[in-house]
Amino acid sequence: MLIVHHLGKSQSERIVWLCEELEIPYEMKRYTRDATTMLASAEYKALHPAGTAPVITDGELVLAESGAVVDYIVAKYGNGRLVLGPNDPAFAQFLYWLHFANGTLQPAMGRMMILNRLDLAKDNPTLLAMKGRLDRAYDLLDARLGESEYLAGIAFTTADIMTVFSLTTMRYFHPYDLARCQNVVKYLSRIGARPAYRRAMEKGDPGMALLLS
Repeated sequence: MLIVHHLGKSQSERIVWLCEELEIPYEMKRYTRDATTMLASAEYKALHPAGTAPVITDGELVLAESGAVVDYIVAKYGNGRLVLGPNDPAFAQFLYWLHFANGTLQPAMGRMMILNRLDLAKDNPTLLAMKGRLDRAYDLLDARLGESEYLAGIAFTTADIMTVFSLTTMRYFHPYDLARCQNVVKYLSRIGARPAYRRAMEKGDPGMALLLS
């Protein structure tokens, strides 16, 4: 049995959502964060040497890193769903946005989260440079979503599953005003209307307000 070890308010929400979109059998084990530190428990950190979410187990396999987990589940259980092949005209766009999620957007959010905790002066050069990078990442997304329904084009894919966490739940850790990115807001409205997304979020983080605007 595929088991998704889900840490609340974490990138492991991507894996719960993926399983719901694919409608495959899986078991979810929920873990909560420390109420004071907001860090994962020792029990969760012991699941994998990386000590980070997500983690899945599938028989004897223990796998971490959300991109790897997504690729593994789709390859083993997806039957070609939610991905595009090399002969698809949108293949390159699919690959770009799939890797943009954790290659550009999530690191930019993470850097700003840490810098904001340092109480730096508002004109600090590093702070301004990193804010500029984050703004450019959002600008790229907003431009793309102004010309296509989903990140790869007309098809909903794992590129969307990888990206939405950073646009929503990650904003609990680093707030970002989406008012300047109305195409992103409209996109999140479409995401929020997906039954599988709603099921996944209610199962993984019941009662949590979804930051879809």
